[in-house]
Amino acid sequence: MLDKCFGAQRVRRFHRLVNHSKLTFLCLLLTIVVLRGIIGAGKFGTPGQDFNDIRNHFKSRKLPKDPHRVLEQTTSSSSSSSSSSSLSTSTTNYNAFDLNTIVKEEKEEEERENENYREKNEPYRLGPKISNWDKRRSEWLLSNPNYPNFIRPDKPRVLLVTGSSPKPCENPVGDHYLLKSIKNKIDYSRLHEIEVFYNFALLDAEMAGFWAKLPLIRKLLLSHPEVEFLWWMDSDAMFTDMAFEVPWERYKDHNFVLHGWNEMVYEKKNWIGLNTGSFLIRNCQWSLDILDEWAPMGPKGKVRDEAGEVLTRELKDRPVFEADDQSAMVYLLAKNKDKWGDKVYLENGYYLNGYWGILVDRYEEMMEKNHPGLGDHRWPLVTHFVGCKPCAKVGDYPVERCLKQMDRAFNFGDNQILQMYGFTHKSLGSRRVKRIRNETSDPLEIKDELGLLHPSFKAVQPATA
Repeated sequence: MLDKCFGAQRVRRFHRLVNHSKLTFLCLLLTIVVLRGIIGAGKFGTPGQDFNDIRNHFKSRKLPKDPHRVLEQTTSSSSSSSSSSSLSTSTTNYNAFDLNTIVKEEKEEEERENENYREKNEPYRLGPKISNWDKRRSEWLLSNPNYPNFIRPDKPRVLLVTGSSPKPCENPVGDHYLLKSIKNKIDYSRLHEIEVFYNFALLDAEMAGFWAKLPLIRKLLLSHPEVEFLWWMDSDAMFTDMAFEVPWERYKDHNFVLHGWNEMVYEKKNWIGLNTGSFLIRNCQWSLDILDEWAPMGPKGKVRDEAGEVLTRELKDRPVFEADDQSAMVYLLAKNKDKWGDKVYLENGYYLNGYWGILVDRYEEMMEKNHPGLGDHRWPLVTHFVGCKPCAKVGDYPVERCLKQMDRAFNFGDNQILQMYGFTHKSLGSRRVKRIRNETSDPLEIKDELGLLHPSFKAVQPATA
């Protein structure tokens, strides 16, 4: 019919026009759908709403009139970000971004809180006085048999506690080494049935720095009556003997275990006679009492400065600086040995806290001559990088030396984990790994070299009839 009216050629053109119109309409529909998905326009509203949202979206961008100037303006914005905080937020360069624009220390609020406290003119306290904790905790354990404080007769329930500042590190590489450190602690804790608590929060602004651990430790002891021992470790300390099991039976009559020497603390009163970078503290009334007596030297400002003067005067070889938790504990024990000494165990039979400067360069010798599980100078349990301060801008030792040695310590411990799965680092200074065992069709027949895949201390004894 159409052919008779318009002719065959015109009809074919008409059909092509209709088909092209359909295709054009379909493309337009798909374009609108894609735009809605990309910019979130309309939120599945009416077409009118979609149009308004799209128009407003592009209006808000304020695109430059000359497209070729986009790159120039972006470069200019990036270069000026360091001098203008308002422009720094638009940069895509993380090195050029000023973190202070999103991380605020709230110094004024902290100062007001400290001023209000100082006006009271009262000694610092961690919290309300508790005097019957042993009785209350014992009753709780009896009424909650599913949360025993001992996993086995010779294995207490342990909570490993560590942490770092709520702010990013002052240098970018610091956060990377904090990540390595917590990974290392998680590996050891998983092997030895230890729970981990990682803390970012500063629970008390007055107890910043060395002293931040005390409010946290007290809070965790009171909140977890099922935990028998709390194990504090500084963020710059790493486990370097994954096979060593703490000799818990040795401490059955003690409440506080620190790496140190009796002679240096009680006789010489040397400020480095013990170290508080890694220690064990039992969940009991005695521990709450010693925390209460330890803490009053910690509030920052005048109290901490004056306490530092006392510690420098009373302790051997201590430099002049504000009170620190380590010196305060030496002073507390030396001054009141009769009160605290019987329940304190100064451990030097193994490295509960080993100084990195005398250990890391000897790792190859240790691997050649000895084996893990010793925990002492032959294969140290903990290597502590005191003085390196990888999260700060300035440390006490050269940065390159600290970072290289921290890599070596991490890899030394990590090799003991990787060997379970047939790998090891190419060297203690390398992040790359190599295969040390071929794959097999009988994986259950494989025995890892160090016996850590299924260690004997994790085996559950069958119940006797």
